[in-house]
Amino acid sequence: MNKEFLNALEAVSSDKGIDKEVLIDAIETALLSAYKKQFAHSEDLRGVVNRKNGEMGVYAVRTVVEEVAEPDKEISLADALKMSKKYQVGDEVEVNVMPKTFGRIAAQTAKQVIVQRIREAEREIACNEFSEKKGEIVLGLVQRIDQLRNNIMIEIGSQEAILAKSEQTPGEKIRAGEKIYLYVMDVKDDARGLQIVLSRSHPGLVKRLFEKEVPEINDGTVEIKGISREAGSRTKIAVFSNNKDVDAIGSCVGPKGMRVSNILNELRGEKVDIINYSEDPKEYITQALSPAEVESVSVNLEEKSCEVIVPESQLSLAIGKEGQNARLAAKLTGWKIDIKSR
Repeated sequence: MNKEFLNALEAVSSDKGIDKEVLIDAIETALLSAYKKQFAHSEDLRGVVNRKNGEMGVYAVRTVVEEVAEPDKEISLADALKMSKKYQVGDEVEVNVMPKTFGRIAAQTAKQVIVQRIREAEREIACNEFSEKKGEIVLGLVQRIDQLRNNIMIEIGSQEAILAKSEQTPGEKIRAGEKIYLYVMDVKDDARGLQIVLSRSHPGLVKRLFEKEVPEINDGTVEIKGISREAGSRTKIAVFSNNKDVDAIGSCVGPKGMRVSNILNELRGEKVDIINYSEDPKEYITQALSPAEVESVSVNLEEKSCEVIVPESQLSLAIGKEGQNARLAAKLTGWKIDIKSR
């Protein structure tokens, strides 16, 4: 049984990536605690798991004497010599004081400690893994949909996370069994356990999808300078090329539009306007208001506001449905935009 116990420890250590000594130390501590709860004691004790044969015990120090007067502190020379012929009167001997009847409790304690330590280790490993993914995207499997709260349960590797209703894309239909990309907003480790905060509506999702699909963004040739998003409806993204021979927008669109098409498929048809970034505020604002044609831009640097003049025929396009185009352009550039027709 003890050999099986050691083999089980080896297997757990290998499978879960937990140092065997960490497990044994935890078992020894729990063993001692369980003993102290059940038996009265006045001496110093230590829990011990024999690394060679797996035997468990609780050990106390005894002084070798001819005749025992204080059982909690002394051991007779006759009993000490049964343990080893080397002992003499006055020597100190470690004695296993754990009753044989305590064996079942010891085994149960060891099992509970191992299970608890595995949970702690798995939680720690998962927390470290997902902490590194904060601000990144992960591919998750949709497990089920909570119809009552409208939350979506997502499986990411061995972890389960929740896509809350507040972080879902409005109008997006997600079904159990499909795989979707999600943006990791935060990772929390508290009394409730590991909490992975996911989003489908965060602008970072679009940014990371472009980085994934466009090699020129991934290697730094093309930079994403800004992004504004109204999830489920429309996104504007400003890009800039650090190489005059590389077209920033063309890189994002890809051969035959395949790159941007993959992104749009993941976003379930959400419209994406890709524009060229410019250090010139007038040019940047003009680009941000596309697809509308702009005649002129007058800027007030102190207030960071501008007046944009567009042809009468372009006014509704520049403003957009319910003001969306102008609103996204303002958010993208950081400028207050007043649009007027000629």
